Amino acid sequence: MGKVESARRILIYSHDSFGLGHLRRCRAMANSLVEKNQNLSVLILSGSPIIGSFDFKARVDFVRIPGIIKLRNGEYTSLSLHIDTEQTLAMRASIIQHTAETFDPDIFIVDKEPYGLRGEVEETLQMLKARGTHLVLGLRDVLDDPSLLVPEWERKNVLPALENLYDDIWIFGVKQIYNPLSGIKLPTRVKRKITYTGYLPRHVPAAMEPAILGEMSDPYVLVTVGGGGDGDVLIDWVLRAYESGNEPPLNALVVLGPFMPPETRSGFRDRIAKLDKVVAVTFDSRMESLMQEASAVVAMGGYNTFCEVLSMDKRALIIPRTVPRLEQYIRASCASEAGLIGMLVDDGERTTETMAIALRQLAQQKKPSEVIIPGLLDGLENLNRLVRLRFKSVDKKKQQIAEALPSSSALS
Repeated sequence: MGKVESARRILIYSHDSFGLGHLRRCRAMANSLVEKNQNLSVLILSGSPIIGSFDFKARVDFVRIPGIIKLRNGEYTSLSLHIDTEQTLAMRASIIQHTAETFDPDIFIVDKEPYGLRGEVEETLQMLKARGTHLVLGLRDVLDDPSLLVPEWERKNVLPALENLYDDIWIFGVKQIYNPLSGIKLPTRVKRKITYTGYLPRHVPAAMEPAILGEMSDPYVLVTVGGGGDGDVLIDWVLRAYESGNEPPLNALVVLGPFMPPETRSGFRDRIAKLDKVVAVTFDSRMESLMQEASAVVAMGGYNTFCEVLSMDKRALIIPRTVPRLEQYIRASCASEAGLIGMLVDDGERTTETMAIALRQLAQQKKPSEVIIPGLLDGLENLNRLVRLRFKSVDKKKQQIAEALPSSSALS
């Protein structure tokens, strides 16, 4: 039985199992797409163990593939299954391909990794291309320092995928701030496939607000470290400013993150329990609500946090990480130069006074809205426009493929 007439399907692949960045970006896209297109269904392929904690709109669903995480030494290992990494990767590739084959999407959006994790979507890409599916590589505004990205993409042999597999490359940022492919020699044919959409704006969900907001009677600064797996340095630095005799003027709401090691989280909670001006939560999927109510934000500067800061028009102090990638540092540097946010570089010493001064100065910063950058937050609007245009080309492509196949009567 074929698809319902005029019904559309988009499949989104998000490889990451650790952290929240890829998952939250894909969720924002999926929710917007079904909201603006009544005949559309979106399915997300994700390795995230907490994807079920998030709310999705009707006609958005997900397939959870076994998690894989990258160790500090660069090797991969299974997130929770006690089986060989290669077996886990084989399972993932099989689930991805079978899902794509059955779901039969009009458009397939691959997030960040052109071939998927360790090449796990390459066969799926080839299969869907033969069917006439429109293939899109979605890239965030910053990938890594060009000196590291260029050899990485050469090692992974990415260029043939950009030339021969993908129909489009959508960059979810603006060129005025950064070009994530700078330093890579791209053929003209590939350059023509690139579209900058603008950043993906975020909105406060209509769902009931987080319970913690009921405890926040005074203005507060939101301190967030994303998933929290590597956020201990920032949180320790902020807490020391509140533990000093010269504490910052605003209260603080600290979101520790679902991937912070339990012993680290416990240590922070013990310290926070002794502070009158600081409260903490481990995780809340309604981060937009916490940010909307905040007077200012202190964060590490991942893509989603940056989008929320822009969308909620919040004064922000960004303290970017520099390992394993320079992504956050590059984003924060460019955004700081543009006047959108304030930036504090981790100098290795992390004195209490340095943080206390930075927190006090937050109130004097400009808001992002005071800086005019055309198309800055047009990402979702342009995403929907691009998708609707691509549906038309998919129809033509699939019709051509169908006409080129031998008829069923000739085969019988």
